[in-house]
Amino acid sequence: MKVLLPLPVLLPIAGAALSILLGGSRRVQRAIALTTLTAVTGLAVALLVVVDRDGPVVTGAGGWRAPLGITLVADRLSALMLVVAAVMLLAVLVYAIGQPGAERNHVGFQSVYLILAAGVAAAFLTGDLFTLFVAIEMMLTASYVLLTLGGRLAQVRSGMTYVVISLLASVLFVALLAFVYASTGTVNMAQLSERIGDLPDGLRSALAVLMLVVFGIKAAIFPLFFWLPDSYPTAPSPVTAIFAGLLTKVGVYAIIRTQTLLFPASTRPGTLLLVLAAATMLVGVLGAIAQGDVKRIFSFQIVSHIGYMIMGLGLFTVAGLAAAVLYTVHHIVAKTGLFLSGGLIEHAGGSSRLSRLGGMVRTAPVLAVLFLVPALSLVGLPPLSGFIAKFALVDAAAARSSYAVLGVSLAVTLLTLYSLMKVWVSVFWAAPRGPVPGSDQARPGERFGAPLLMVLPTAALAALTLGLGLAAGPLYDLSLRAAADLLDPQAYVTEVLG
Repeated sequence: MKVLLPLPVLLPIAGAALSILLGGSRRVQRAIALTTLTAVTGLAVALLVVVDRDGPVVTGAGGWRAPLGITLVADRLSALMLVVAAVMLLAVLVYAIGQPGAERNHVGFQSVYLILAAGVAAAFLTGDLFTLFVAIEMMLTASYVLLTLGGRLAQVRSGMTYVVISLLASVLFVALLAFVYASTGTVNMAQLSERIGDLPDGLRSALAVLMLVVFGIKAAIFPLFFWLPDSYPTAPSPVTAIFAGLLTKVGVYAIIRTQTLLFPASTRPGTLLLVLAAATMLVGVLGAIAQGDVKRIFSFQIVSHIGYMIMGLGLFTVAGLAAAVLYTVHHIVAKTGLFLSGGLIEHAGGSSRLSRLGGMVRTAPVLAVLFLVPALSLVGLPPLSGFIAKFALVDAAAARSSYAVLGVSLAVTLLTLYSLMKVWVSVFWAAPRGPVPGSDQARPGERFGAPLLMVLPTAALAALTLGLGLAAGPLYDLSLRAAADLLDPQAYVTEVLG
């Protein structure tokens, strides 16, 4: 398995290169991308089975052992995140192939998309901070291109905001690497876990806060979220869906990994994280309520639900971290599915503005179901995955007597229901506003209001959301084991450093 560990990173890079070389044939490009991501999904599942049974798997590039070489590490958390990411990347690619627009009109879509996939895999598997920086830069470079596909003025304007904020975060990340290396003589995370504890309290706290700022920008937590709601809605629907599902979760993963692995339990900023979690939940959901566009509502809700993940981390208990892991998995699936359903609404209705839509429960009832399943999962209704994840968070917060953040999370749940029901009433239940210029409702061969290749992956993610809820027991047990590993990382450190 050690030999196979680099393949989730190397296969997409090789696929991207091959896609560029064979750019004259769109069918061949699609076949390469689909085959590559299917193989990555299979490898990720096999990796998760092995690490859950036998413990962390570690390999070093070029045969160099840690901390000298580039180290790749798979434990329960990183392997689980890799599985979910690979499934989302594959589903969104199928959706993009079926949608008229970005993928069909741009010969470089497949290769850039595979580079994004390689960056996501590297971010989850890396064992040192510098390689994490490289992985995030791979993701960002690909996302700059994907965000502005089509070249419309609104896209370029929003893309510039995204680029500027991302570059600022990258500069801060480079400064963080310099400070960490100057203080400890290493950037290997396993070795840092042994050395950071010896630093003076003030320096250690400064490094912890700087890491929280760097990764908090990526994760879009309060008050560092302002770039997200303006950047995502202008991109093509499949691009927005994969950004919503994965890119912010890489930031969440980095926060969870660094705060649990690198810093002693006595210095972890639990109270600060709970305050940030509550503020992130509130600001995000209030922003969603104020919007009149489907994509902007969904974008603000990304911010809101990041708060739930940070809430679980801020408890710093096995139950809290397990709930955070479970909520992250649920949110990736549900939010990706919700954005894909938003793309279907825009395709069938010709607009994403609430004021220009209506009556789609009669004209496109399948799309109504595909919206309602992930929407109700985000609210937390049983038997969907969101109910189990939120119940686990509430239970963990109550066990720690964190009643303030618990009350905020419950209030935000009700506000989330209100914001999503506003979409439901305006788009599906209200009287039709009349035909919209450019609407695709009358296209032949679209029995469900959209091409079949757009509907099928959306339906698959809706079914997966339901499946995660029905199979919550084994998934929660896996999350508990991953949380226990995070709070007691000795096995991780021993496997990396020998």
